[in-house]
Amino acid sequence: MPDSESQKREQRQMWDESAAGWNKWWPVFERAAQPVNDRLVVLAKIKPGNRVLDIATGTGEPAVTAARTVGASGCVVAVDQSPGMLALGRERARTLGLRNLEFIESDAESMAFEDRSFDAAVCRWGLMFMPNLGATVAKVRRALKPGASFATAVWNTGDKVPMIFLAGDAIRQITNQPPQPPDALVPTRLADTSILKAALEGAGFSAVTIEPMTVTFEFESPDQFVQFRSEIGSSQSMMAKLTQDQRDRVRAALREAVGRFQGSDGRVRLPNETICFSARA
Repeated sequence: MPDSESQKREQRQMWDESAAGWNKWWPVFERAAQPVNDRLVVLAKIKPGNRVLDIATGTGEPAVTAARTVGASGCVVAVDQSPGMLALGRERARTLGLRNLEFIESDAESMAFEDRSFDAAVCRWGLMFMPNLGATVAKVRRALKPGASFATAVWNTGDKVPMIFLAGDAIRQITNQPPQPPDALVPTRLADTSILKAALEGAGFSAVTIEPMTVTFEFESPDQFVQFRSEIGSSQSMMAKLTQDQRDRVRAALREAVGRFQGSDGRVRLPNETICFSARA
């Protein structure tokens, strides 16, 4: 495995390269993801007037949802290491007129905040990509006031997350890529709930709760899904490295694979399982 700094650079580059795709597709993505944002706000016990930390905010969630909850008397600090993704979050906040939401460019391990300065913290689908998980959650705990809550969501195993893994499987089959190493920074890295639970407790968190949640992503057609997956995240980066023939074959394989999720109305509905954690500082 590469060292953590190399991993963070690769992550930053990948998210920056796919920022244009996220700018195009975030409304489709967030329609499905909003229940997760809402649930994390509840699990983190966020209230009006709170000061909230959002880690790996990407296009600005659940920071936007939290900002609406804390209101004008509260504030949300949203952190991400990708300037491209942060630009999207800032534009969303500006469009929504949210003046209580601040965006900071930083990786999670390098965050510089006063100890015990936040009332709550959230992180949606970000901890899987942190090279030093233990150090990251320890940093979060130090930033929280005693008794404050941290809520996060991670993805379950690949067979339960077709929205992400149909594309990866198609690319690997066509390019004969070897399987990822066990601790690769992939979305399923924390599907084994004991890993994150141990990290949270090791950092001093208590009262850890774990609950599964289904997130259903909907697309107008298989073709729309193929276009979506080709333009965002790691799939976008992988597709960019393929020949035109390989890209065509991947799209055909992906179109066929997603067909089993197509309803009689022609729309594609992909149920995915996320896992929500909460813990008390």
